[in-house]
Amino acid sequence: MRILIIEDELAMRSALVETLNSEGYHTQSADNGETGLELACTEPFDLVLLDVMMPKLDGFEVCRHLRKRGKDMPVLMLTAKAQVEDRVEGLDCGADDYLVKPFALRELLARVRALLRRHEKAAEVPDQITIGPATIDFKAHTLTRSNEASPLTSKEIGMLRLLVSRQGDTVSREMFLDVVWGYHSFPSTRTVDNFVAALRGKIETDPGNPVHLVTVRGEGYRLILS
Repeated sequence: MRILIIEDELAMRSALVETLNSEGYHTQSADNGETGLELACTEPFDLVLLDVMMPKLDGFEVCRHLRKRGKDMPVLMLTAKAQVEDRVEGLDCGADDYLVKPFALRELLARVRALLRRHEKAAEVPDQITIGPATIDFKAHTLTRSNEASPLTSKEIGMLRLLVSRQGDTVSREMFLDVVWGYHSFPSTRTVDNFVAALRGKIETDPGNPVHLVTVRGEGYRLILS
């Protein structure tokens, strides 16, 4: 597995390289966002560790550019910013996980393993699918309907990937939280319901009477493509 580390602090970058190499990962590093973005777009990586506060391009902008260019590898953001607003911004711009400094290296490794497992399962899903009147592009993170494309957040993409991979089966709210948000997540099952409602607004012809993203009472949600 190849991991790209984009971190401007030398001590932190060196520690990450040493730790990940000792676990058998192959690493490459960059000390600013501009160089890191170029590497991520020109070479294959299985995961990106991305600092937020960096010269030239900050982590938020790097992540946005990666998603706009169709790069769907997992992104784990590393930052000293602990406010909820900052975490939300990181996730909304396309990051898959968010780790606040200082952190234990054991926790970092656990999150890296979890992200790689989730991405490996997601890789089984086609690049594009059609759900009723909407076409989902998993690489570009977009939904196209009536010839108009709109962006999808990383969480919306993650939920759709999970639903597609388990098409015909019911996905519980707890499974959404475990697979899409991760074991460390702070959202509740109500968060899943809110995201489903938002997806129905984008996918369904009549969101109040869904025929594609349907509720299985007491269990969760099921995806019906046709």
